[in-house]
Amino acid sequence: MTFSDPDRSPASTPAEDGLKDTGGNDRDGAHRSATGRGGFRRVGLLALATLVGAAIGAFALYGMNGRSGNAPALQNSAASSVQQAVPAGRCTAAVEQAATLAPILSGDMARMQLARAPRPLPPLAFTGPDDKALTLEDFRGRVVLINLWATWCAPCRHEMPSLDQLQAELGGKDFEVVAINLDARDMARPRAFLEEVEARRLSLYVDSQTQSFQALRSVGRGFGLPSTLLVDKEGCELGFLAGPADWGGPSALALMRAAIGAQSHSGDGR
Repeated sequence: MTFSDPDRSPASTPAEDGLKDTGGNDRDGAHRSATGRGGFRRVGLLALATLVGAAIGAFALYGMNGRSGNAPALQNSAASSVQQAVPAGRCTAAVEQAATLAPILSGDMARMQLARAPRPLPPLAFTGPDDKALTLEDFRGRVVLINLWATWCAPCRHEMPSLDQLQAELGGKDFEVVAINLDARDMARPRAFLEEVEARRLSLYVDSQTQSFQALRSVGRGFGLPSTLLVDKEGCELGFLAGPADWGGPSALALMRAAIGAQSHSGDGR
């Protein structure tokens, strides 16, 4: 499996730079013979360092602690300060509604971590299919399933067709799957990827600067890819799931229908 880090912009690796430098000096055969072994040794060490660095970045990005379930709840002071900053009454209804969803969690959805404290989410800046700048606020009034993914993410490839199926089943004025792509280079790749996996109902939302990933990480929700959040119509978190899931299966459909139904009867009293 090839790992990548969305925070790291593409560039030539130290190993590649070393090869270029070694190949760029061509004075005489004796000099190449004397220096070649040391140069290749340095190149090998640099290549090893590059692989180790990439692996560390991958583990940071895929931070699932070796399990397919949820990453641990954030416990640091930054998360505490975010929670303390929630205005009185803000998102309390989302916590109450999340509690009503607990009895129906089953299958892959049993891994969802439901909101137990009021948690409004960051704006999450990204672009839409027409390159229009969007934030989470643009989806206010609908229950939203936010999914962060990338073309190089193997678990994302596994779950993308089920996200497409979920959008086909429930997408509309009350619900939307907002799958945000985090590829940082060729923007043709995510579009081709969706076509390849036959995800025809999902709109292409893109965040090539990975700002949404960073924003969610700042509030303890950017552990790795894929990461998925169930958000109520006021932009408050109902639940969070780390790792892939079958979003088109019976358990997911039952959960989303319950969330949409609860929201349609909740009124605007937040």
